[in-house]
Amino acid sequence: MTDETLLQFRKSIDNLDACMVHLLAERFRLTKQVGEYKKKNQLPPADKSREGRQIERLRKLAEGAELDPDFAEKFIRFVIDEVIHHHEEIRDS
Repeated sequence: MTDETLLQFRKSIDNLDACMVHLLAERFRLTKQVGEYKKKNQLPPADKSREGRQIERLRKLAEGAELDPDFAEKFIRFVIDEVIHHHEEIRDS
């Protein structure tokens, strides 16, 4: 026997997970272009000033969305670190 309410919740969660994957893929396509631009213009892979502004902005967005800002910061830090890693690879290629 299945619980229809639970199935509907899970279906919605699955749809949101798919959206997040597609959004992250698009974000990384754009940051790859940024990495190529930085390489061409001899800019460093990381921009600590922008990172700080982004983290602060996303913490405020998280608060407004009733999401734990610490979690939001951990998530965006993970993404930023991965982007920097990609930019370093582009720079060194």
